[in-house]
Amino acid sequence: MTIPTEQLSLITPDQPAHRPADDAVRLLLFNAQHASPERSRRQAAWTAAQEDADTAVFTEVSSTHGGDALVTALAERGYATVTAPQPPSPDYRTVIACRTASARPVQSPVTVTPHRAPATRVTVGGHDIGLLGLYVPSRGPKEQRNVAKRAFQDAVTEALPKLHYAFPDMPVIVAGGLNVIERGHQPPHKVFGAWEYAFYDSFQTAGLTDAFRRPHPERVAHSWYGRSGNGFRFDHLFVFTPHADRVLACDYHHQAREAGLSDHAVMTLHLGLTSPSAQEGTASSATTS
Repeated sequence: MTIPTEQLSLITPDQPAHRPADDAVRLLLFNAQHASPERSRRQAAWTAAQEDADTAVFTEVSSTHGGDALVTALAERGYATVTAPQPPSPDYRTVIACRTASARPVQSPVTVTPHRAPATRVTVGGHDIGLLGLYVPSRGPKEQRNVAKRAFQDAVTEALPKLHYAFPDMPVIVAGGLNVIERGHQPPHKVFGAWEYAFYDSFQTAGLTDAFRRPHPERVAHSWYGRSGNGFRFDHLFVFTPHADRVLACDYHHQAREAGLSDHAVMTLHLGLTSPSAQEGTASSATTS
């Protein structure tokens, strides 16, 4: 049974394993790998046990029983707000879950398959944060190779510069599975075309910074591994460049993948609510007063 987002508040939740922080955004990105209902419930339990998961973005969520089980289990595990758009026909979707009740879904700026790109405004410690989740289609079957992927990527590229208007005067996080890699990726993968690298570049063009690259400019990291064992950095987190100095930590973690909960590593992000310079200014004022 599909549970509409607006009815999730009727579910009596368990006490959350961790209280949401009020001094930083703690976000976890998880590829659900179109899980069955049983594995979806285990994914929700694992996520709720993570201190880093005040906000959790799930990609590759099914539109059928597995996805419904994930949405329900998250609400039962203490996630007070779950944004779970249902596609008009069978397709993967993206789900955003927040431990705080002060999260409000907003209209997605992505006009093509917007159920893959939900948007939410979250209030943390009195600060508003904009959040866009993304799940880019794979290359697709031979007869429709790259059609859905290119259409969605084009819509995202068009939407990214509009995030300043959708979320005025606040930090914005874009979190998702992009199914593309950055230029200079190690190891190199010849399968990707110029249009796919250009999609990754479009985030920087729109004024966003790769949050992982902020603390790790040279580190080789992978979030998914092919049958040959070669690694790909497919999962990404971006923040508005003016707020990039607020990235306190951003990394990949493989425990869930190694436990069979997903075939992807999860990502975590800690984003400070104020810039380091503002914090230093406040401390300096307190010292001299």
